[in-house]
Amino acid sequence: MKNIAAIIQDIPVRAIHGRTDLVIDGLTIDSRKAAPGMLFFAQKGTVTDGHQYIPAVIEAGAIAIVCKELPEILNLEVCYIQVDEVAPVIGLMASAFYGHPTRKLQVVGVTGTNGKTSVATLLYKLFNQLDEPSGLVSTVENRIRENVIPSTHTTPDPVSLQALFRQMVDAGCTYAFMEVSSHAVHQHRITGITFRGGIFTNITHDHLDYHKTFDEYIRVKKQFFDHLPKGTFALTNIDDKRGMVMLQNTKAAKKAYGLRVPCDFKGKVFENNLTGLLMNVDGQDVHFRMSGLFNAYNLLAVYGAAVLCGQDKIDVLTALSNMQGAAGRFETYHSATEKILGIIDYAHTPDALQNVLSTIKQFGQQANIITVIGCGGDRDKLKRPEMAQVACELSSKVILTSDNPRSEDPEAILDDMEAGLTPGMMRKALRISDRKAAIKTAVSMAHADDVILVAGKGHETYQEIKGVRHHFDDREVLLEMFKLLEK
Repeated sequence: MKNIAAIIQDIPVRAIHGRTDLVIDGLTIDSRKAAPGMLFFAQKGTVTDGHQYIPAVIEAGAIAIVCKELPEILNLEVCYIQVDEVAPVIGLMASAFYGHPTRKLQVVGVTGTNGKTSVATLLYKLFNQLDEPSGLVSTVENRIRENVIPSTHTTPDPVSLQALFRQMVDAGCTYAFMEVSSHAVHQHRITGITFRGGIFTNITHDHLDYHKTFDEYIRVKKQFFDHLPKGTFALTNIDDKRGMVMLQNTKAAKKAYGLRVPCDFKGKVFENNLTGLLMNVDGQDVHFRMSGLFNAYNLLAVYGAAVLCGQDKIDVLTALSNMQGAAGRFETYHSATEKILGIIDYAHTPDALQNVLSTIKQFGQQANIITVIGCGGDRDKLKRPEMAQVACELSSKVILTSDNPRSEDPEAILDDMEAGLTPGMMRKALRISDRKAAIKTAVSMAHADDVILVAGKGHETYQEIKGVRHHFDDREVLLEMFKLLEK
């Protein structure tokens, strides 16, 4: 608990109405969670304006309000903090309220279109193995040492995020690794975090439903590095054509990793198959248990970040050589008698799907690849025809199906996907909107040594239809269908 004066020291305040010696018991951006003694942030969102809930939160017992516009009638028992914009101050105030926890942690942020979860998760596993107690903030889950906290967003809201970091500090964590989404940067969710460094994986078309243009998406991603101060590091994928663009304006130490050109953390792939990767990393030959060129880049990013954080190179490579990737990322399953290989992957962008399918083709050049793929509703529509096109170009057979249709009609989403297919591609595509039926059909079509890729949902254990989440796990369904084959 802290008084108002203590938590507004670092923010630009336009005006204060009321007492600043009031002691705050908690912070909330959700009017439904308002309780006695709390401070409420009246934030303007994309759907609703928090200002309209000010009377309700005061009635619920809130004693302080942060707002852009003052109510016409002020309650004399309440302190009103007026600011130019609410969103940028939430993280700063939350950090102060929770005792600036990230000043006591080494926080490394990972941003990019693909690979964020894998890199953040591998760093978390690596540092815990190196006796550096660590926390994780990711799409799949949040972790405080070994304790799992379910994840609802790639990056939580600023209040929840600072509370999570406080828990990490109290649990004795020394490091925290987090995914940094473009939404989080744009919505100021990471404001107030003291970073040790940042990692850029790659950038391709995604989230254009939110950012509208690819240039804007790049600009927002770049802001993360623009705001890193001196004394931190900015580690980029030099093989991505926008890798160095991301670091143009950063004050952080600029470092790079890659496979193609000389750089700070250079790798060379000798072997790449289902048993893993044989690579040379900074002069050391290492066999990793993960497969695919995309994992070669992920491993280099993790290695580089660990070394920049002061870890011993050999210790890092030794630990990484025995690690598995994140849940739902190129997870492999086998049908025993039929010898069918099933792969579950989160690939939900054209580039990610192309990477996964190219890797599969490289492993089994003679195998038929049956791809089950959908696209999420209420999201970037421009990538739907591209997803179908990539799937058809690199697969023997494609089953177009539902992902998370959300509020959209699944058939309309499939129409958008089919729009990207030529008549020749259409001949290898099926359309089955029920995802379970689609996976069942893929298994029934497969023969010995064929590969089934179920893409798009990965680690997710739900399917969102008409605003309702239903239990659905691609892994469970695939294994269920494999079992039926054995009977």
